[in-house]
Amino acid sequence: MQKKKILSLAKQVIRIEADGIALLESFLDNNFEQVVQEIYHCSGKIIITGIGKSAHIAQKIVATFNSTGTPAIFLHAAEAVHGDLGIIQRNDIIIAISKSGNTPEIKNLTNILSNIDVTLVAIVSEKESYLAQHAKYIIHAPVKEEACPNKLAPTTSTTVQLVIGDALASCLIDLRGFTESDFAKFHPGGSLGKKLHYKVETLMNTTP
Repeated sequence: MQKKKILSLAKQVIRIEADGIALLESFLDNNFEQVVQEIYHCSGKIIITGIGKSAHIAQKIVATFNSTGTPAIFLHAAEAVHGDLGIIQRNDIIIAISKSGNTPEIKNLTNILSNIDVTLVAIVSEKESYLAQHAKYIIHAPVKEEACPNKLAPTTSTTVQLVIGDALASCLIDLRGFTESDFAKFHPGGSLGKKLHYKVETLMNTTP
């Protein structure tokens, strides 16, 4: 592939994914606000699940939640029906991430959750999907096209899912009044942790 074509394709990918994120803003509604409130007031666990690439996004969202004051657990949708369902209890919130909302693993898990007293949240592109039809709240994440040359590999869809996770986490940070010093407690390692701890210690040791 010629250098010029490589750069052109790379810019096209960025443009398509950026357009996908821009489109998402107009689809946020009261469902999103209610999900944030449900998570904030949850007396159980926050469990985030998915299959395939959506599972990787779910793990990243869990990591972001955990580092910003909202404890969360990842549950792989395929492993759920092989014993991991034991982690789910009444009053938990299950956030299921799926582009189609119709994969066999997601459908099986959705059926099982209907018999448990949990709140099911769907982050899904297909609003008429099986998952969406059985969820209490739907965060609609429409995707016009994937950004890869074949329009098949999850690219735009996973980017949009990730942005929704960041938006949820950011709203919860604000609701909790989660501060920089709070973040430092959960992130003591690496250059970021060193920087944050230095700032906090400096502030704490300041004498009048």
